[in-house]
Amino acid sequence: MRGAVIENDRPLLLGSASPRRREILTGLRIPIRVSPADINEDVLPGEAPFAYLERIVEAKLARVLQRADRVSVAAVLVADTSVVLGERILGKPCDVAEAEALLSQLAGRTHVVFTRYAVASADAPETRRVCRTVESKVTMRAASQEELRRYAATGEGLDKAGAYAVQGIGSFLVERIDGSYSNVVGLPACELVSDLKSLGLLGEFP
Repeated sequence: MRGAVIENDRPLLLGSASPRRREILTGLRIPIRVSPADINEDVLPGEAPFAYLERIVEAKLARVLQRADRVSVAAVLVADTSVVLGERILGKPCDVAEAEALLSQLAGRTHVVFTRYAVASADAPETRRVCRTVESKVTMRAASQEELRRYAATGEGLDKAGAYAVQGIGSFLVERIDGSYSNVVGLPACELVSDLKSLGLLGEFP
């Protein structure tokens, strides 16, 4: 079954408030409309990173589909990104001091960034959907505590998991990325386009 393709008068509905995800989609010239999913994203006690991502993304998709005007959009996209060190999910810091503490844990080590996304066709969300989790490994250099303190004080990482922005000032800390760069930013562009094409949502692209 093939439905409408994403175009200006039937855009992709992005269920996320992330400006980074908006920028990635805009850079791909995919028409979008934004309607953030409003759910509780707290990690449950003992919850593993994969289980957390699966639960949160499914909840986001259900919430957005429930309230979306599906006649006016071609598809719905939701996503969540986790920074994982060992088996611990590192969330967003509540203040500059916590940002510095998180960066201290990451400096000189390799951590993993997982982004899971789900896409569902507005015409047939139960049968035309795809979910995928993409993994990237990020190695940070052994920065000094003073460097970490000054970077935390910029405030750039206060709204970001792991307390850093790979696309901003925080790039000075990143020694190597194994895997998708855009995945670390918040949305793996290559994999997403492939899945949108497989669902017949992009038509002729690019």
